Amino acid sequence: MSTTLLDYRIRQPLKPTANPQVLFLLHGYGSHEEDLFSFANYLPEDYLIISLRAPLDLSFGGYAWYSIHFNENQDKWSDDEEAKAAQGIILANIEHHLEQFSLTHKKVSLLGFSQGAILSWAVGLSQPEKIDKIIALSGYVNEDIFTYAADGLEQLRCFSSHGTEDPTLPVSWARKGIDILKAKELKLEYREYPAGHGINPENFSDLIAWLKANP
Repeated sequence: MSTTLLDYRIRQPLKPTANPQVLFLLHGYGSHEEDLFSFANYLPEDYLIISLRAPLDLSFGGYAWYSIHFNENQDKWSDDEEAKAAQGIILANIEHHLEQFSLTHKKVSLLGFSQGAILSWAVGLSQPEKIDKIIALSGYVNEDIFTYAADGLEQLRCFSSHGTEDPTLPVSWARKGIDILKAKELKLEYREYPAGHGINPENFSDLIAWLKANP
């Protein structure tokens, strides 16, 4: 089966380095690859940064990694099968770019927001042999779309954050997953901010500090 090659934006390392670390950006539902890429130049200079566009075209200029459905009561639920397929697409695109740039890294890092954060958790927790760092912003651990790896979770380094006033994905959803991951003794820093569904300046500052402390 052929690989679904996604559109993307790329920022080469600002500080030339052989075989740089690679950070993939995964945007949220209804957004696009330019969203998280807008702060790429504030991220560590020695990283190669690739922002991927999700495969599902929502027809209003936005994209999604998987569908969200609503019933007549406006209750919503995610398409778990599409979410599982999206993980395979993400991994295939990671491999493509590593080959494209002749990089020999066995591990890369993921930074996801909202739906992208949910998938960052899923990919990293199921494939820790391929992932170094997981940065999950305003998302949660959805155990319905992945299976935890039997080994290697202790090698992951994770940063997660959430707004306490988030109306889209309640902070209680994030806290539940964080409690599960802490019980698994992951290397995890979790922070909350008095914010909605977004990344406020303090959150961004803490993220940059964490990346610098975890090269």
